[in-house]
Amino acid sequence: MSKKVAVILSGCGVFDGAEIHESVITLLRLNQRGAQVQCFAPNIAQMHVLNHLTGETMPETRNVLVESARIARGEVKDLSQADVNDFDALIVPGGFGAAKNLSDFATQGAACTVQADVLALAEAFAEAGKPVGLMCIAPALAAKIYGPGVTCTIGNDADTAAALVKMGATHADCAVGDIIEDQARKLVTTPAYMLAQSISEAASGINKLVDRVLELTHEGEQ
Repeated sequence: MSKKVAVILSGCGVFDGAEIHESVITLLRLNQRGAQVQCFAPNIAQMHVLNHLTGETMPETRNVLVESARIARGEVKDLSQADVNDFDALIVPGGFGAAKNLSDFATQGAACTVQADVLALAEAFAEAGKPVGLMCIAPALAAKIYGPGVTCTIGNDADTAAALVKMGATHADCAVGDIIEDQARKLVTTPAYMLAQSISEAASGINKLVDRVLELTHEGEQ
């Protein structure tokens, strides 16, 4: 029986939303593995809008849910409607949107908070013992979801790793093509574009993450 996976997007674009390559690779791999997928995004304003050609801030506002619909081809729902009981696993691609829209890690660092709907759903998966995959900068949310002692990776960036440790996480250095698994919590993380120099490098770790998350949904089955 195919597994149902919820994917949380944070907008559209590496600098102010979900990383598009990471999101598409995730959705592609899930489809290749026969999973049923529903994308979600919080119905909130982005922290800001960046011109991805110049890197400059643009004088406009955009909605995270509306922007996420670009990646999901319109098949995305308001995150407040998500129910943990409808899904077997949760995956969150990276991009600065995870640190700007799903949380305020980009500005607050270790003192960050997680957006209410994101935290509520992720905590529900944690409490239900259902597997979760976080990639790129998204593992910055791990300690807020699971509490002190959770093991995760953002690759090997010393400053970011230090912020995770300050929040109570145990950081494990990880190569771009590998994953780190917290077996007790069924949390799988991979560096993706925290380290990747190409889309194929990003895919090497993301595919492993998706495969492992799906494997974990079968644990205990006869």
